[in-house]
Amino acid sequence: MQSMTDLETLDVIAVGAHPDDCEIGCGGTLAQLAKQGYRVGIVDLTDGEPTPLCESPAIRLAEAQAAADCLGIAKRIILDLPNRRLFDSFESRVALAKEFRRYRPRLVIGLGGKTPLASPDHWQAMQITDAAVFYSRLSKWDEQFDGLPVHTIECQIYYSLMLTGAWIENSSYPIVSDISTTLETKLAAVRCYQTQFPPAKEQIFERLRSMAVANGALSGFEAGEVFHSTKMIGSRDLMHSLLDFESNSPDV
Repeated sequence: MQSMTDLETLDVIAVGAHPDDCEIGCGGTLAQLAKQGYRVGIVDLTDGEPTPLCESPAIRLAEAQAAADCLGIAKRIILDLPNRRLFDSFESRVALAKEFRRYRPRLVIGLGGKTPLASPDHWQAMQITDAAVFYSRLSKWDEQFDGLPVHTIECQIYYSLMLTGAWIENSSYPIVSDISTTLETKLAAVRCYQTQFPPAKEQIFERLRSMAVANGALSGFEAGEVFHSTKMIGSRDLMHSLLDFESNSPDV
C-alpha cells in the first residue's frame, strides 16, 4: 500500500463529464479558491471527443490545459472513459475513486441535475461521482484500488450546467459563491475552448455573464455561482457569518 506521505494532495477536486464542464459550471469559484491558496484539481471523466469542429482529441486536451492554467488549477486529470457512451458502471466508479484516494481532497464538487436536450453524460457523471465519493472511504477493498489508502471526503456539493435557471431539488440547499473578482477569469477559461465555442456561439458568454450577475445578486455579490448541498450549511461563528453576509448586501 502506498504511504500517504508519498501522495500529492489536493484540497478540492471538481468533476466534469467533459473538458469545459467545470469551467462553465464552477470556473469562477475554482479560480477564487486557487487565488485563496487552495490546491484545486479537475477530473474530466472523458476527453469530450469527438465533437463537430475539433479535428483531434489532442486539440481538445491542449484547450483543457490552457483553461486549467487560466484558472490556476494545480492538477488536471482526464480519465479514459468514453464520451457519448459514459455510464455509471462499477469500472467508472472505481476509476474516479482511485483519483480521490490518490489526491485526497477535502471537498468534491460534482455535477448536479439533468441537462435536457444536452449530453446524457452529465447525469451519468453525477451518479459516478456520488458512488466514487462513497467508494473512496471503503476499507477491506484494497485490491480494487491499486493499494491506494482509503480516504474520507469531508464535503460534497453540486454545480449545475443548466443555463436557463438554477437546478433546485427539495432535498438540496443552495449556496452562492462570490466570483465578483474571478468572473472574467472564468469567461477567459471557457474561451480557451475555441473548437467548442467559435464566433457563432458568442452568445454563450453573455449568457454566462448574465447568469453570474443574477446569481450574485441573490447574496449581494456582483457575480456568483450557485451550488447545492445535500445538508444545511451551519456556522460555528454566527457573528462572522452574518456580518460578512450583511457587508455584501446592497443598500435598499
